Amino acid sequence: MSEDEQKSESAVEPNEAESINGVDHITSRADLTPYFVNSDHSVNKIHVSKVPQICRTEPCQLGVDEAGRGPVLGPMVYGISYAPLNEKQLLVDLGCADSKTLTEDQRDAIFDKICENDDKMGWAVEVISPNVIANSMYRRSKVTLNEVSMNSAIGLIRRAIEAGVNLAEVYVDTVGKPEKYQAKLKEIFPELKITVAKKADSTYPIVSAASICAKVSRDHALRAWQFREGENENEYGSGYPNDPVTKKWLTQNIDQVFGFPQLVRFSWSTAEKILESSALPVDWEEVNDEESTPNNQKISKFFSKVDTHNKVNRKKHTFFADRCLTNAASL
Repeated sequence: MSEDEQKSESAVEPNEAESINGVDHITSRADLTPYFVNSDHSVNKIHVSKVPQICRTEPCQLGVDEAGRGPVLGPMVYGISYAPLNEKQLLVDLGCADSKTLTEDQRDAIFDKICENDDKMGWAVEVISPNVIANSMYRRSKVTLNEVSMNSAIGLIRRAIEAGVNLAEVYVDTVGKPEKYQAKLKEIFPELKITVAKKADSTYPIVSAASICAKVSRDHALRAWQFREGENENEYGSGYPNDPVTKKWLTQNIDQVFGFPQLVRFSWSTAEKILESSALPVDWEEVNDEESTPNNQKISKFFSKVDTHNKVNRKKHTFFADRCLTNAASL
């Protein structure tokens, strides 16, 4: 998917100047729930913190990581965090570590500390809608989850640069093969030192900070989720496909015609199997074998040629005949 297509499909909202429920700048985790509560769940949402002056003048490092890649429920959130290269000790003092090794209370406390140190570091997140994830994977030209992830990471790095962050080094927790991903980023950002590695969130504190921002934001985005389809629910478990509470919720919250609420990633096999067994079957119109055409035929073949006496030389294809479509003599 091109960058323009990604922006169009995501319908990304503005930067930190945007005000939602009176929250125009997130200063702690307490601002996250009111910020997300009235969001349009069908599109992606981006929040960018204010860039501290020191990050404009001093060379900075930036980390990239995600939260919620595997669940069948809810958004996937990509996060970045950045700080001057000479402030590496700050990240250690804040307790930045792999978010999966921390408790929810520990993550929340570190997120608050990151926000409190807004004169020394900054962060941003993109909340990628379940709707966008599913639609990307169901497109005629399928966009994989890895591509959605890379597009988000690239977009957030670009936003940081455009906002004025003096970037020198970028550290990324990989999706797919690290070498291939690193080469792709290096081609896009040749002026930066880029490191893509497995488990970067447990190796580089700046990636750990990004991981915490992503995880805390996702937790609150889920908590603030408003079900447009009916009464609000929150007893859906962890959202992971192997969670029996999540499976039970999926089975009990399916509409035979419309499927699942927007919280669900329709493209996950767990959701697809439940749809196949519990929703009404859909019969798609198929073209008869004798009317099917090889892939290399041109669409112009299906239009009837007209001679100088306005007589049709060849029978119209049924698609055009059924719709009473004729050749245009002029435009």
